[in-house]
Amino acid sequence: MDSYQEKISLLQEMIGFALIDGELHDREYDFLEMVAMELEIEKTVFHKLFENRGEVTVIKDEFHRICQFYRLALLMHCDGVLHEAEQIKINEIGINMGLNPYAMKRVLHLMKNSPNRMVEGDVLLSVFTEQHN
Repeated sequence: MDSYQEKISLLQEMIGFALIDGELHDREYDFLEMVAMELEIEKTVFHKLFENRGEVTVIKDEFHRICQFYRLALLMHCDGVLHEAEQIKINEIGINMGLNPYAMKRVLHLMKNSPNRMVEGDVLLSVFTEQHN
């Protein structure tokens, strides 16, 4: 992430996504809090993001867009319940980011079939780079 505002935007998008099913589960909050800590966002600022929803900035770099898509997919799985609204929204977000729909579908399928709902980084990137050929 390049700027503080991009980090804030990333968290805002994730918070909005976490709330798509109408509630914020403890595991979702914990995951969001870990991401905020990783991005070096202060806890007070993090809490304000739940009240204040601003514009989400488009991530320019494809690698960072893929990382954000994967974070959202992890967030989607962390409460143990896959809501239809989450599946629709993650596809919408990925398409708006300019990611390949087939690669997104494949990553989500790999995550669904993984015992820990995770995909190795090299596999994640290879799925998206395969689609460039």
